[in-house]
Amino acid sequence: MSKLAGSLREAITACGLKDGMTVSFHHHLRNGDHTLNQVLAEIAGMGIKNLRIEASSLFAVHAPLVEHIKNGVVTAIGTGYMSGPLARAVSEGILPGPARFRTHGGRPAAMERGTARVDVAFIAAPAADPMGNLSGVLGPAACGSLGYAMTDARYAGKVVALTDHLLPYPLFPASIQEDRVDYVVQLSSIGNPQGIVSGTTRMTRDPVALAIARLAARVIEHSGLIKDGFSFQTGAGGASLAVTQYLKPIMRRLNVRGSFGLGGITGYLVEMLEEGFFDSLLDVQCFDLKAVASIRDNPRHQEISAARYASPLAKSAAVDSLDAVVLGALEIDTDFNVNVHADSNGIIAGGSGGHADTAAGAKLAIVAAPLFRARLPIIVDRVLCVTTPGDTVDVLITQRGIAVNPGQPELKDRLVRAGLPVYDIVKLKEMAEGYTGVPAPVKPEGKVVGEVEYRDGRVIDVIRAVR
Repeated sequence: MSKLAGSLREAITACGLKDGMTVSFHHHLRNGDHTLNQVLAEIAGMGIKNLRIEASSLFAVHAPLVEHIKNGVVTAIGTGYMSGPLARAVSEGILPGPARFRTHGGRPAAMERGTARVDVAFIAAPAADPMGNLSGVLGPAACGSLGYAMTDARYAGKVVALTDHLLPYPLFPASIQEDRVDYVVQLSSIGNPQGIVSGTTRMTRDPVALAIARLAARVIEHSGLIKDGFSFQTGAGGASLAVTQYLKPIMRRLNVRGSFGLGGITGYLVEMLEEGFFDSLLDVQCFDLKAVASIRDNPRHQEISAARYASPLAKSAAVDSLDAVVLGALEIDTDFNVNVHADSNGIIAGGSGGHADTAAGAKLAIVAAPLFRARLPIIVDRVLCVTTPGDTVDVLITQRGIAVNPGQPELKDRLVRAGLPVYDIVKLKEMAEGYTGVPAPVKPEGKVVGEVEYRDGRVIDVIRAVR
């Protein structure tokens, strides 16, 4: 037997894809992904229209989606993150209805509830065998973990694996097994793994960001959480990633061995695993090629699904065992609500990813961000869009000082006793405005172009069109 289809079109036809259905994609190749564009070009050539895209994330490389929207091939989008020309076009109202933004944990929960039903999932598999056993750690486009694709394989009506590296049956190790896959298509290329690495997944050299990271490590040190069994995650972004280099000497000095590092894994956490600072890594997505090599070669670097990572419907999820997480922000308001969806002009510039999931699950949720960017203060009276509710955020750290959520008085006392520069968040806002002045408020008032769904399925905010 073989599930090999003769062509992409043959597999699409065999799946029975029709107008109005939903197709899904995952983003482990990030800005190096070639599969979404190839699949949609084939679908457009077949004359299929009015599709909904359910993608775990969408990047600049997916700019051809704009033309597919204009031509009526795609009329709706659900995603965890969006950037590049597509994000600009959606911000200007190109879609007939609002894009639906979910968290990385909310996406598998929505599939389980049936509110994000997928008819055909297209899985970019760096290696596959003819029966549909799939691996992310082998082949020229190896991307490491296939954690988000596991969800698609589990819940989609039909599953098509796309690979450029076909191996004999049975493929081992297999991240996704043959019992989940209907068809296998061999392509000349599924993507460029160099595109996994982006500006948001590189360690910063910016002195302001490094000062913030150093302060964040001290906050974690004095939180009382650094002891044997400590668990940690850092979000994408220079200041967040840089915390690892300051956390390591603290753990060494205190002779602490952590239990696990979590999330999108970088080479910096891989180094901490190899040097004995953590017992294991739980990896839903590799953020660089060092992490890809590690998950292939080190059995203590474990691949996990998006559901195990963060689904609120899972019987337990890794985020619920997390001690500390360091996250970024485009804006934070005086109630500690965080925006990572829309920039200061109201244009879509990202999405929650695991931001809201980890903030809800971790014992200590830290937001690390500069006091101002491009002469605009980071702290505002009310964020343009609520990504992560303020009651799940514990600390804001800037280069000028720290603000602690009023709901954490014990933590505030610990930091004050440690001699750290703790201020009321309103005071930090005034400091920023002393440098930048008070900016004119920006409030897009066009039609709703995005709905921000919290991890429990509620819509907690909307994004409106810009001119």
